[in-house]
Amino acid sequence: MAMELTFGDPALTARLERGMDASEEWLRALAAGAQDPCVAEVVGHLFGPGGKRLRPLLALVGAEFGERDPSSTDPYATDPYATDPSSTDPYATTPYATDPSRAVEAAAPSRAVEAAALAELVHVASLYHDDVMDQAHTRRGVPSVNARWGNTTAVLAGNWLLSKAAQLAAELGPETIQLQSKVTNRLIMGQIRELVGPSDEDDPLSHYFTVVAGKSAALISMALQLGAVRTGAPEHVVQTLAEYGEHLGIAFQISDDILDITSTSEVSGKEQGKDLAIGVASLPVLLALADERPEAGELRTLLTAATAGPEGAGLPRAVALLHRCGALAEARTVMHARLLRARTAANGLPDGPATRVLHALCDFVARRDH
Repeated sequence: MAMELTFGDPALTARLERGMDASEEWLRALAAGAQDPCVAEVVGHLFGPGGKRLRPLLALVGAEFGERDPSSTDPYATDPYATDPSSTDPYATTPYATDPSRAVEAAAPSRAVEAAALAELVHVASLYHDDVMDQAHTRRGVPSVNARWGNTTAVLAGNWLLSKAAQLAAELGPETIQLQSKVTNRLIMGQIRELVGPSDEDDPLSHYFTVVAGKSAALISMALQLGAVRTGAPEHVVQTLAEYGEHLGIAFQISDDILDITSTSEVSGKEQGKDLAIGVASLPVLLALADERPEAGELRTLLTAATAGPEGAGLPRAVALLHRCGALAEARTVMHARLLRARTAANGLPDGPATRVLHALCDFVARRDH
């Protein structure tokens, strides 16, 4: 499993591993099936290397709260309801296969795997766009798409992935397309709000949480809901998973903010201090500037130099000040408060291995170092 987690239940861990493998294979096949080899290389660039694969994992966990095929003990086996046994047309057995020019396997993926693949499609598309906005050079330990092929290609490739996500969601039914389109809108609005920044009337911290809810929490919440919806989980369970995902997603972004300052590029696969260098207002920075602590004035000056100067001038000193002034500790406190709210939501779900996974994921976010 990409996140290298175990959950105390060997059978569940094995199911999740099979589901992750199946969704990654589906995504690689989708990219490889692009009609142009150059497009295939670009859109598949981030399906190969590392990455935590948190969103497909969450979709698979969400699917655990629904119903399995009664004829199978494996929820990731071929979905008999997704195939037409009377047809000899291989494309008829794969309703998700939207490119008839490519060869596809004869068996359709399970509902859970479809949800996992859809969640990762939307997420990777957002990474392509994010890296353009952030002028990132690396992603998942490899050159970012924009660094290797340029901004225009990266934006178009992200659009290609979003179009495939919409196409898959439409094929999976009205509830799925409604969820996917709503979250895509939240994602784009979050990106725009981050780009524009807060107005003079906005509270910077409130603006930060609005951006994070759109850019990060919405995707994580969507992943859980997709899995649950696709396997017919009760509505109250779907809504509880959505609430859990919103809080986990905000906590996850705060941990990213902290790691941008504390983690090296060798560990994280991204440049250390990149958000600082391009002027992204992360939570530790906002907390450091929110009052008149002694370091605030110098930090403002250094961050201005970091965004305006060559090679992030003043950045090492800014990182040192953030360590010293207590803002990182405050950010961790906020993160743990969000994780507590996520745990509280999880406590409203049926007890069992899948719910225990949700608690284990809170532990993972609390202690992650990359």
